[in-house]
Amino acid sequence: MMPELPDGTNVLGVGTDLIEVDRVRSSIQSHADRFIEKVFTSTERTYCEGMADPVPHFAARFAAKEAISKAFRTGIGGEFGWHDAEIENGSAGEPHVRLSEKGVALLEERGGSKILISLSHLSTMAMAVVVIVS
Repeated sequence: MMPELPDGTNVLGVGTDLIEVDRVRSSIQSHADRFIEKVFTSTERTYCEGMADPVPHFAARFAAKEAISKAFRTGIGGEFGWHDAEIENGSAGEPHVRLSEKGVALLEERGGSKILISLSHLSTMAMAVVVIVS
């Protein structure tokens, strides 16, 4: 169910990302903790590692961070880094975005008040859709 938005709310940015799960699996196998620590927060790591196959969950969160950076029109880099967004799960398992102070400042600078997110994954692909609204 989509959250209800008040009248006058504007879409300020949209980002999507689709990634092959095996690409993330390969990065984890090649670089192990270095890759995981670079891209994911400890909360994300704990969540993903609690799954029978953590890699599709890591891949969905990777896609989420890429999609957020696209919605901000920054890409991953100086203005917005991997740890500037953390993907959490609500009580029903729905994803939510928690921004760092730097991420909140970027959201406010863009005139945004909320980030809506949807994630999905199969054994082979993971995707994220992000909408920034005022």
